[in-house]
Amino acid sequence: KGGKGGYASTEGLNRVFVSEDDIISENGVKIIDMFVRLGLASSKKEARRLVQGGGARLGDDKISDENAILTKDDFGNNKEVTLRAGKKRAGVVELK
Repeated sequence: KGGKGGYASTEGLNRVFVSEDDIISENGVKIIDMFVRLGLASSKKEARRLVQGGGARLGDDKISDENAILTKDDFGNNKEVTLRAGKKRAGVVELK
């Protein structure tokens, strides 16, 4: 099917935008909520099962805490991070 293959491009993936204020705020943004907003899970319960089963990833790192919060550190110097559900489904959280 062509393309760059692997994880090179995030162009065709679903996107959700969050503000830096949301990320920096006291409560932050729950990663589970991002899975639901991106359509990678149909409910928070399904997203929790995904984390518990080891199928949830933030970039290349496995998410092991179902209460994990998305922080500014997760973005590093980038404006976006990729969330993965299993091997084939992915979405992008982008700072606005």
